[in-house]
Amino acid sequence: MQSRQLEITGAFEFTPKSFPDHRGLFVAPFQGAVFSEATGHSLRLAQTNHSVSARNVVRGVHFADVPPGQAKYVYCPKGSLLDVIVDVRVGSPTFGTWEAIRLDALEYRAIYLAEGLGHAFAALTDETVMTYLCSTAYNPAAEHGVNPLDPDLALPWDHLDAEPVLSEKDRDAPGLREARESGLLPRFDECMARYEQLRSEG
Repeated sequence: MQSRQLEITGAFEFTPKSFPDHRGLFVAPFQGAVFSEATGHSLRLAQTNHSVSARNVVRGVHFADVPPGQAKYVYCPKGSLLDVIVDVRVGSPTFGTWEAIRLDALEYRAIYLAEGLGHAFAALTDETVMTYLCSTAYNPAAEHGVNPLDPDLALPWDHLDAEPVLSEKDRDAPGLREARESGLLPRFDECMARYEQLRSEG
């Protein structure tokens, strides 16, 4: 498995090797040793999530309060999607920027997003499946969102062949500027302290 640190601090890409044969295919989208070497700590797993989305569905931008936050290791076992990492950490040198990576059931690439980062994706095919390995359990009181259609963010939904399909909650979420002014967003220094704590614990 290959790993790559992305431009946004706390975000990594992992590309596993696939083993196809006459029976089908085998692949290991998560490998603990490679993950620990790349990030400096193990992945604490509290919950796994599974979503199925129709073509042109956009989910996100979602993030959780820090501490403790919710880190996510995500991959696409069926279909294809455009995964988007958004830096919503106030005080970060890359605040307000994003990176987009295609995840699909051909290469089985995975993305790790550390606590405090925003996450969104767009399904490029019907019945696209996203698998999430989450460091903390779902806590509705600590979960927040930024509108994925916020023009200030200008997320890359222009590749979709129809209008994005959003939940009511995502459509009603505040823009990045409004979320910042209301104190909703995580702080970069608190996130960095959390990352350092995880590395010290191994």
